[in-house]
Amino acid sequence: MSNEIEIGRGKRGRRAYSFDDIAVVPSRRTRDPKDVSVGWQIDAYHFDLPIVAAPMDSVMTPDSAVALGRFGGLGVLDLEGLWTRYESPEPLLAEIAALPVGEATHRMQEIYSEPIKPELITQRLKEIRSAGVTVAGALTPQRTQEFYKTVVDAGVDLFVIRGTTVSAEHVSGNAEPLNLKRFIYELDVPVVVGGASTYTAALHLMRTGAAGVLVGFGGGAAHTTRVSLGIHAPMATSVADVAAARRDYLDESGGRYVHVIADGGVGHSGDIVKAVACGADAVMLGAALARAGEAPGKGFHWGPEAHHPQLPRGERVEVGTVGTLEEILFGPGKQADGTLNLVGALRRAMATTGYSDLKEFQRVEVVVSPYQPR
Repeated sequence: MSNEIEIGRGKRGRRAYSFDDIAVVPSRRTRDPKDVSVGWQIDAYHFDLPIVAAPMDSVMTPDSAVALGRFGGLGVLDLEGLWTRYESPEPLLAEIAALPVGEATHRMQEIYSEPIKPELITQRLKEIRSAGVTVAGALTPQRTQEFYKTVVDAGVDLFVIRGTTVSAEHVSGNAEPLNLKRFIYELDVPVVVGGASTYTAALHLMRTGAAGVLVGFGGGAAHTTRVSLGIHAPMATSVADVAAARRDYLDESGGRYVHVIADGGVGHSGDIVKAVACGADAVMLGAALARAGEAPGKGFHWGPEAHHPQLPRGERVEVGTVGTLEEILFGPGKQADGTLNLVGALRRAMATTGYSDLKEFQRVEVVVSPYQPR
């Protein structure tokens, strides 16, 4: 059965669904939420929570990466952000949060024009390592060739290559592209790479030897990719497609399991539930964690696309502050809008539908049932 629809006589398109378009269906069994496990493991690293913090300056500092690690999640530091450009970036983070709307993009372009300093990459990663939590740092594909040796020498446990879209085959007439397969093969640490939003793109990334694939493109509160580039990938369909690639690659590779991490469009607890239901092993959170009182963005949220020197395709958006990091993860919730007690909501959804762990919950029944969020 094809789900293609005719857009016009000369073009057909596949129907795709966002998390808002689907819902999880209860089954015949229920459980006690205390009996539910939300832990997961990637390579040798076990986490109590399926939550990875997005490498964005409004979300992660070395201190917040440590705090999230102690709570059982994984903090990923942006190694191209202000923490590797400035010795003391706190005043600049405060300035960005206070900028008037019309001036934000231009001033951010100026602030982020400061060069990245390899010695600061080393220093920041050592700060996280000294706290005894799993160390993860992120570079874009464009900068990986330049800085990966510094990152690996500094001692990361997980290396994240994150861009709005990452392919196993980048074609450039100007520079030698990053050969992901050779790069991952030569590296001694597990690599998480993305975003990808289609079955074919994800399968190619899995074949490079990646330990995990980030799913998403142009999702999230801080992106305007759909408006500026006309590109958007509805997340429910994207996660399900990449999960199918994981299943097929598991057969093809003779049992190598690649983790699928939903990255984008996961702003509330219900989105996390639906991401796992569609096949995600974990979620990467940006806006959801930018709402923490300790977040460096002070109630504002922005990604690297927002200060691109030639083509900004993101914005600094106001997400507000709803509670501490601990309250966002574990509650107690003070309002019923899905911004607090994210882990409690996931546990309750799994318990209500009768599933005891994340792998099982990926098999839960879902229905297409669009609704308009209030």
